[in-house]
Amino acid sequence: MAEPDVAQPDVAEPDVAQPDVVVVGMGPGGEELAGRLAAAGLDVVAVEARLVGGECPYFACLPTKMMLRAAGVLAEARRVPQLAGTSEVHPDWAPVADRIRDEATSSWDDTSAAQRFEAAGGRLLRGTARLTAPGEVAVGAQVLRPRLGIALNPGTEPAVPPVDGLPATPYWTNRDAVTTREVPQSLLVLGGGPVGAEFAQVFARFGSAVTIVEGGPHLLPRTEPEAAEPLQQAFARDGIDVRTGSHANAVTHDGTRFTAQLDSGTEHTAEKLLVATGRSTDLAGLGVAAVGLDDTAGTLPVDGRMRAADRLWAVGDVTGHGGFTHTSVHQARIAADDILGHAGEPADYRAMPAVTYTDPEVAAVGRTEQQARDEGRDVRTSTVAIPDTARGWIHRAGNDGAVKLVADARRGVLVGASVTAPAGGEMLSGLAVAVHAEVPVARLRSMIHAFPSFHRAFEPALQALHV
Repeated sequence: MAEPDVAQPDVAEPDVAQPDVVVVGMGPGGEELAGRLAAAGLDVVAVEARLVGGECPYFACLPTKMMLRAAGVLAEARRVPQLAGTSEVHPDWAPVADRIRDEATSSWDDTSAAQRFEAAGGRLLRGTARLTAPGEVAVGAQVLRPRLGIALNPGTEPAVPPVDGLPATPYWTNRDAVTTREVPQSLLVLGGGPVGAEFAQVFARFGSAVTIVEGGPHLLPRTEPEAAEPLQQAFARDGIDVRTGSHANAVTHDGTRFTAQLDSGTEHTAEKLLVATGRSTDLAGLGVAAVGLDDTAGTLPVDGRMRAADRLWAVGDVTGHGGFTHTSVHQARIAADDILGHAGEPADYRAMPAVTYTDPEVAAVGRTEQQARDEGRDVRTSTVAIPDTARGWIHRAGNDGAVKLVADARRGVLVGASVTAPAGGEMLSGLAVAVHAEVPVARLRSMIHAFPSFHRAFEPALQALHV
């Protein structure tokens, strides 16, 4: 007897679109890349699950520098008795919180950024993207199969260290610190890198009792010890308790306060706890294994044209070349040229600049002394203390700092430098040009430096180099 016909359920066909390019993630690099491609006339679909513009304008670069600017004004006012008379300072966080909402973040509304991209001809798709096959991206029920390829700018999320009990507590990340309406009475910061250092100084200058726990031998462990030492001295004057070479073994929260057990056996309590121990990208969630890439490596290796695989480009933090907006935008321009078929210079990271906007600022470019030695170079270094210079002596209060140069003696060029000083980030520019252009040290020594500028410290530093 024949089986009766059984109606088969309808299976919805996926909604497939075929633009020219799909850009996954609209952080600074993705925004730059998608905008350039759209302005060039390509049909570009950009996918973003959070805010167009990424972390930088809303929770990092812009609002944190507003916070630091305010904290710096307080510090300068407190220095008046050392230089110019008397002063009485009463910190108020309300103007800082209001300015962040009104000027930096538009209260975390990305409407204008989205409209700017769409005005350039792009299409914005809200949602979480996942690579499902080579040349294919899924966003919910929408499937995108771009004609030219896919570009990834997935950004990062705060990385939470494996500390017993920490995930169950209401700890802060940078996002919570930026959005707070109140300054905590006390703050424990896990991590003494740029993020941890900047927030620590801000809240200390607004009245918090701040402790930093850093596992490395000094603050800013990726920079030179000579660059970090003046900052550590400045932090001591700000009342910040810096515990280097320490890790938190366990964290608890009793509903009011955090308690952290350190591996030294000591115990620290605070009203708030800020986790600033790095950032990471969920490559497995992004689905990179579907295109043959390692989803456990933490980063995506790219070539000089930002290619991670066939018809797949990646820019920004995920490439592992520093979590900087300027890096991401630089890479985006290179990737845009490659997608558009334009010849251009490949990526060159020899003179990568980085600035921590504390007071004093800590700026660096190129290689550290240890990195240069690890590469087998014949290394020569020199260091000049900012207080020993004419401008440092004039500046007096808040004149912490030093300049360190790192040279390749065989080639007679600078391969790295660091500057810790007031406006150290601005001083870095000339050194970045020297490293990038490989200007001979002998030529640099013949320069005339304005007196009594901070950057005149480069002159004795260059003279002291045995190159």
